[in-house]
Amino acid sequence: MAIRKPKVVVTRRLPDPVETRMRELFDTELNLDDAPMSAEALASAVGRAEVLVSTITDRIDSKVIAAAGEQLKLIANFGAGVDHIDVTAATDRGITVTNTPGVLTDDTADLTMGLIMAVSRRVVEGAAVIHDGGFHGWSPTWMLGRRIGGKRLGIIGMGRIGQALARRARAFGLSIHYHNRKPVSPRIAEELEATYWESLDQMLARMDFISVNCPHTPGTYHLLSARRLKLIRPHAILINTARGEIIDEAALATMLEAGEIAGAGLDVFEHEPAVNPKLLKLPNVVLLPHMSSATIEGRIDMGDKVIVNIRTWMDGHKPPDRVIPSML
Repeated sequence: MAIRKPKVVVTRRLPDPVETRMRELFDTELNLDDAPMSAEALASAVGRAEVLVSTITDRIDSKVIAAAGEQLKLIANFGAGVDHIDVTAATDRGITVTNTPGVLTDDTADLTMGLIMAVSRRVVEGAAVIHDGGFHGWSPTWMLGRRIGGKRLGIIGMGRIGQALARRARAFGLSIHYHNRKPVSPRIAEELEATYWESLDQMLARMDFISVNCPHTPGTYHLLSARRLKLIRPHAILINTARGEIIDEAALATMLEAGEIAGAGLDVFEHEPAVNPKLLKLPNVVLLPHMSSATIEGRIDMGDKVIVNIRTWMDGHKPPDRVIPSML
């Protein structure tokens, strides 16, 4: 007797091995042209799917949830962040939401460390000089950046990614400081030789590098407001590989333009995919297209987690990566 396969709608193109496995296991509808779904298309998708495999480009708000048919029981998000999903509205409708935590930790920490180096050592500026034919020989005072070792790194959000970044940063001789909702365990604090700051304001005013690694929630929207950005020292460098909404991007662009902050490395933007035009013109900013998790291995691991969550739900059990509204 054939096992019934649930109707699964996938909103974006996923790596081929992931899509192929989904087609084997489920009645899977793929998005072959990879165009982000409109609100109308999402409403149609939740109206026919039993499982929606969503991504960060899908804004699944209360209106989309209201359009869901009674058969929709699972939103299996391809990604760790779920700020684009109204998890409370879904839960109220009896729809389970899952994500893919943990698999992107090292990839994101690697790129964050890369941005620290790229901005402080002016790597992108130097590469542009070569490509533009502007290199006419070495000079002892040209393209001077700043040394990384011996400086202080302030990490905002000491979860998996923050801790992975701290381990990498220590190898480069950086002193680790962090702000979090609560201190990490004594064992981790000792391992990382990390200094905890209950006051974010106090930490910002003392750091040479600042890295944003916390999730975007209503409580962290514009956590780095115009007021807080003014606390950052003029020689400091700000890195963001978390979510663009955590920083007041307009205020940051103005301060970078005025030289009130030395530089920034940004992989995410407040109004993504739009980027503040001021940022595009600044030589002291490295801008990347939301690629901190963009490794082949990481994306396949994400897909494997999505599949595990769906199969666990199919078996009548609670998926391992459920998102509970009270956790947000």
